[in-house]
Amino acid sequence: MLPNEPLIPKGAAYFPAPDPGPTRNYAFLLVPGFTLLAFVSAVEPLRIANQLSQKPLYRWRLLSETGEMVASSSGIPVGVDGRIEVLDKTTRLIVCAGNPQMAAASPAIVAAVQRHHRFGGIVGGVCTGAIALARAGLLDGRRFTLHWENQPGFVETFPRLAPSPARFEVDGPLLTCGGGAAATDMMLSIIAEDHGSAFAAMVSEMCLRTVMPGVNAEQRSSTAALMSSRNPVLVATITLMNRHLDQPLSMEELAAAAGYSRRHLERLFRDAVGKSPADFYRGLRLDLGRNLLSTTEMTLLEVSLACGFATVSHFSKSFRARFGTAPTRLAQGMRPAARTAPARAAPQEPAARPLR
Repeated sequence: MLPNEPLIPKGAAYFPAPDPGPTRNYAFLLVPGFTLLAFVSAVEPLRIANQLSQKPLYRWRLLSETGEMVASSSGIPVGVDGRIEVLDKTTRLIVCAGNPQMAAASPAIVAAVQRHHRFGGIVGGVCTGAIALARAGLLDGRRFTLHWENQPGFVETFPRLAPSPARFEVDGPLLTCGGGAAATDMMLSIIAEDHGSAFAAMVSEMCLRTVMPGVNAEQRSSTAALMSSRNPVLVATITLMNRHLDQPLSMEELAAAAGYSRRHLERLFRDAVGKSPADFYRGLRLDLGRNLLSTTEMTLLEVSLACGFATVSHFSKSFRARFGTAPTRLAQGMRPAARTAPARAAPQEPAARPLR
């Protein structure tokens, strides 16, 4: 199959991609009921990359099992370029699915995924597209994900496979994401790998996203899970935590404000999210730190103090434990080169209250 000519739209913004190299090819396999938001969120970063660079960085085609247009989950039909057939191994084959989730397990789709993987191609799944990869036997021992709404049913169908709570996963030749905006996160991470973090940051800006990828956050925040519980004590405690991120309250202070014993409060949190209130509180502070590093010019010391950490070393260690990367690495991916130089040794840090 000969791919279409790369689309290079005109635009006012321009940002050259360093050493663009050969055009990278994608084939998006649309499954009936695919999520239109997730599909578009995966394609648009590629279009923006071509537009910004005014180079043919990416080329894509749309496929379906029959070669006919496919109705999305919103009922909007989308035309395709052709039916499933053998692809060059340099093409990345992405299965875009939605509800019903087992639609991606069509024998023809599974066979196409198996064949492409067997001949050395990269395969991926958007939303419930991971089901095609699971049915093809590609997910054993791999990190992968799909939309949180579909994970319980997936686990029932594939009890030996455990999907990640992350928004997206890139594990060797396998690419998966939870759908929706997570598809953009995944593609931005790929663009960063292909053309550097500075270029990917500009694509992210064009998507009106202020946070660059580099930290793979969970699909559902612990805050959302707790707030949805409608437990007034939990909601009030979380609200209080958010008001005191720079100077964390003790567990005794939180329990007293809630009118509960510390032990009772800890049990409430563990029942709701499987975490102690102290761990949950620390996560809120670290989430703030990630946001500040991604969206401001604050130094590590300033961010550390704003998040209630007395020292940069304590903040950095906790940040790495939560996000799997150093805060300096995230900052370097977002800031101009002048800001990435190692910070001068700070004067003795101000005294701070002990942190829990």
